[in-house]
Amino acid sequence: MSSAAPPDSGGGLALALTMGEPAGVGGEVTLKAWKAKSTPAFFVIDDAERLRGLAQSLELDVPIREINIPSESPGVFERALPVLHRPLNTSVVAGKPTPDNAKAVMDSIKVAVELVRAGQASAVVTNPIHKETLYEAGFKHPGHTEFLADLAAIDTPPVMMLASPELRVVPVTIHVSIAQALSNLNKDDIITTARITAQALTKHFAIAKPRLAIAGLNPHAGEGGNMGQEEITTIAPAIAKLCELGIDASGPWPPDTMFHEATRKAYDVAICMYHDQALIPIKTIDFDGAVNVTLGLPFIRTSPDHGTAFNIAGAGVASERSLLAALRMAADMAKQQDTQ
Repeated sequence: MSSAAPPDSGGGLALALTMGEPAGVGGEVTLKAWKAKSTPAFFVIDDAERLRGLAQSLELDVPIREINIPSESPGVFERALPVLHRPLNTSVVAGKPTPDNAKAVMDSIKVAVELVRAGQASAVVTNPIHKETLYEAGFKHPGHTEFLADLAAIDTPPVMMLASPELRVVPVTIHVSIAQALSNLNKDDIITTARITAQALTKHFAIAKPRLAIAGLNPHAGEGGNMGQEEITTIAPAIAKLCELGIDASGPWPPDTMFHEATRKAYDVAICMYHDQALIPIKTIDFDGAVNVTLGLPFIRTSPDHGTAFNIAGAGVASERSLLAALRMAADMAKQQDTQ
């Protein structure tokens, strides 16, 4: 670990990192992220003893230091990984999640949000969770995004953006079936999603006039109505309204051609109609480097764009690249927010 001071994470505050699913790769990538040079200062809300054991088993030279308050983090971070200790209910077996630890996983997220909203941390960065295990313990939300919205007590649903240096994508419908996504898609939701996205790109990414490419739903964007009417009845009217509002929105773009390299240069973000239409392109282009960003919350939240990876948990081969990207993006967003 470099002896130089870590980069500022915004307002002199550290980032709050959650534990994620303990049986997955979250702990491993957290340890590896601390070892990386030029990493924004962060502390993790986790079980300190389990991280010490994990570091030992993976032969990672990462000293663990328990902290009492987040403000201790920047000073500690230069020589050890700061941990706001929250004990797990039962021991962890790599690759085998248990509902017994679900409460600690959920509490880690709650504490991170509380600390950021109280001005004690600059942003929330979340390690991957395993929703099926949380469901067994009474978790009632489709995913992280919806849980964070509930914690924030906001009326407007938040927006999920996946971002990498090559591409940014935003799905209008998120964690629902394809059939339900088709049923739910409407003009107002496209407009709301696009407006929140445009505002966030200006506020947190310093893009003064964001260019939004609105994807079509059907093959070839409906082929003039011959392959579906949604582009005519729903998507085009939404684009027209966005333009009336002063937002640079174009489309509907044919989904099969809008993600290749030359076309991506024409826009700052692609607004997609459903989950996989957005996530397949970005995960294909930059699986390890993409970051999940939740827009529309009263705080900054980023996350690695990968899951718990139970198949490689405990093997020491998990890549920390996406977590590093999430930490750095959260810090950059916080610094940009400080300039507003």
